Amino acid sequence: MIVWINGAFGAGKTTTARELIELIPNSTLFDPEVIGGALPYLLPPKRLAEVGDFQDLPIWRRLVIDTAAAMLAELGGTLVVPMTLLRQEYRDEIFGGLAARRIAVRHVLLAPAETILRERIAQREVTDVPDGELRTRQWSYDQIEPYRSALAAWLTADAHPVDNSRLTPRQTAVRIAEAVAAGTVPVCDIVQTPEPTAETVAAGVLLFDEQDRVLLVDPTYKPGWEFPGGVVEPGEAPARAGMREVAEETGIRLTDVPRLLVVDWEPPAPPGYGGLRLLFDGGRLVAAQAGRLLLPGPELRDWRFVTEEEAAELLPPVRYERLRWALRARERGAALYLEAGVPTP
Repeated sequence: MIVWINGAFGAGKTTTARELIELIPNSTLFDPEVIGGALPYLLPPKRLAEVGDFQDLPIWRRLVIDTAAAMLAELGGTLVVPMTLLRQEYRDEIFGGLAARRIAVRHVLLAPAETILRERIAQREVTDVPDGELRTRQWSYDQIEPYRSALAAWLTADAHPVDNSRLTPRQTAVRIAEAVAAGTVPVCDIVQTPEPTAETVAAGVLLFDEQDRVLLVDPTYKPGWEFPGGVVEPGEAPARAGMREVAEETGIRLTDVPRLLVVDWEPPAPPGYGGLRLLFDGGRLVAAQAGRLLLPGPELRDWRFVTEEEAAELLPPVRYERLRWALRARERGAALYLEAGVPTP
């Protein structure tokens, strides 16, 4: 199990975490800051200069997942992780990756009043580099607005809040330990999707509204928008797998087997294995059907019908190319074979 302590910079996450491992039996502290500190030794300066925050680097997010899983495999028990996560897609990617390894995450939010938070930032001392105290303090102040935005958008509803405005780190840790033991801090409601160990076949289904816009969904367990669908199970027909996934994710039950639009071979790109990606035409939903969509839920955070141009802004490039050619195939009435999103002659 992981107890993830979230909160604004200066909320007291690390000091609370150090106290918490004294209260939860067989627990260990894992501070993802050490991953950020290691990146200058792993990546060229040019790559590091491309981002303003190491959390924006995919390698950081993957290493956090892999390191946490490796520590639990080595030590067992509970991992206490003090780390600010303000972008919901990063929370989804990290917690989804942990869920894929069958690691339960209990998400706690330290939420002192903003006046208290500002006082703590003002009193913070950083002396490891020249002008480090001034720059770190200003950077912490700059993060208050993103923290406010995250609170309003998703963070308050996602995590168990603890107001530590007037609590010492020890008192805060006691409150968290008691809440975890009592089950007041629930396991995060995120789908557990095992990571593939070989090439996979996945089936997606394109559903359209009465304006011919296509339905995209925002999974909670991985970054980026997607089509309804999922991995084909052993012995399952791909089209039937797509129909099953549509019913599970959206509540829409297709009566007719959807027509194949695109077969796309996705080459392996470590750590991914690639495989075949199929897109089917699920047809047009009337307004009444669209109104019965059951989203969001444990697997999907959001959904929307979009034009092809709007999809280009939401989908990863290869996924968008897959959609683009699927729409052409739908217009022509003939399926297409692609490799890495590109039609073969």
